[in-house]
Amino acid sequence: MTPAPLALTGHDLTPGAVAEVARRERAVALAPAALARMAAARAVVERHLEQDRPVYGLTTGLGARVTQRLPREVLAEFSRLTVLGRANAVGPRLPRDVVRALMVVRLNGLLAGGAGAAPAVAEAIAALLARGLTPVMPSIGSIGAGDLCLLAHLGLALIGEGEIESDGAVRPAAEALAGAGLAPLTLGPKDGLAICNASAYSAGQAALALTDARAACATAQIAAALSMEGFRANLSPLDPRAAAARPAPGQVEAAAELRRLLAGGALTEPGAARRLQDPISLRCVSQVHGSLEAALGFAGQALEPELNGAADNPLVLIEQNEILSTGNFHTPALALAFETLAQALARVAALSVSRACRLLTERLSGLPANLSPRGATRSGYAPLLKSAEALLQEIAQRAQPAPLELRWAADGVEDDLTNAPLAARKAAESAGYLRLVLAMELMVAAQAVELAGVERLGHGTAAALAAVRAIVPPLDEDRPHGPDAERLDRKALATRRLLEEVRAAVGDASG
Repeated sequence: MTPAPLALTGHDLTPGAVAEVARRERAVALAPAALARMAAARAVVERHLEQDRPVYGLTTGLGARVTQRLPREVLAEFSRLTVLGRANAVGPRLPRDVVRALMVVRLNGLLAGGAGAAPAVAEAIAALLARGLTPVMPSIGSIGAGDLCLLAHLGLALIGEGEIESDGAVRPAAEALAGAGLAPLTLGPKDGLAICNASAYSAGQAALALTDARAACATAQIAAALSMEGFRANLSPLDPRAAAARPAPGQVEAAAELRRLLAGGALTEPGAARRLQDPISLRCVSQVHGSLEAALGFAGQALEPELNGAADNPLVLIEQNEILSTGNFHTPALALAFETLAQALARVAALSVSRACRLLTERLSGLPANLSPRGATRSGYAPLLKSAEALLQEIAQRAQPAPLELRWAADGVEDDLTNAPLAARKAAESAGYLRLVLAMELMVAAQAVELAGVERLGHGTAAALAAVRAIVPPLDEDRPHGPDAERLDRKALATRRLLEEVRAAVGDASG
């Protein structure tokens, strides 16, 4: 069933909704009240023009040229030149979903009314989204003090410059617009700055990263629970009394979810555990996964105002008929939150790799070495750990903080940066790599469960095992495991199919 168009109001956009527009081609609709708000803000801009008031980027130059007043007759052309002069990003093209994400974020920001852009600007962006026209945008050019040099490439596409991708083909923007029945946008005063001067790339990338990281966190819980089943782990660390004794952020919730996944299985019965105390990677899952839950909460709080606030400079205040110079484009909280998220993802990945290694260690697991049923002449899953470790190194590298060195651009006026785009991109890449790590753990855990001869799994872990086995067969003779892991990720993790099937099983059992 095709979902209803996403109504953009300027105030209630969520990361999940951004992902739906970016990845599932969900249509958008511009709320009439939001367009009316834009029109009212535009009227404030027009009044300031009529009164010849000094307003940054409207009647003055930009950056170091803020002190220079601009004649009225050049303001529309200055808006166009603002786009042309700032489309300076370089490097590999941004993925299509990231471009669509930043488009919907900027569109929602314009509808908040603070930019003072003409409603036609919002309608033009919405038209690109509706027709599947994606501006070609290089990926490198923002230091997190507004994403001007990237967003200017959106402006290029709107005015018929630059390039646009449609149906897999890249064409000159003017040609692509004409083919879709659209005319290039004519910019008025301040419109060019309104398109460029925002953090929509940082926020759009962050919205996708947060969506993926949330799913990865839930998947990590499932993978850990299945590993516990295969290891025959001691579940006493999940006892509510243990979590209540030192309720670290997220620990209580993570422990409760693990108990729900394992409920109904033999492992929850007294005396089912093989050992009195397990390795930390099995014993401290709720603490580590809880810390990821806490980091996700922090990231969500930092992202929400970037999706729904008026992050414009200068800022139009409709009721007061004022235009203020602001620093709302600056995103240090977003950068800090997504740096933290990248570190939390790395910890979860490290724990996953360690659990898989414990399952392969005969001395600890009590299972055949390397989980091969054919003995010492076979490698089993041991070589797969090298790829898991390599993925972990990729994730660990992205957990290193972005540089904080100051730069002094625009004659010393622009003298701070946040590196929020880099922080968001690192977290996004880490979430993708973590899915592959978890796919590997799920494969190993499924093999361990079957070799251990577990007769009764929990409701959630039984569903997880069935989901894995629907895609990856048990290991008998040695075979390449990389294709299995990538297929499991592509078909069950990236699509959220595993999550849906496990949640359905746990919900049915509890209902």
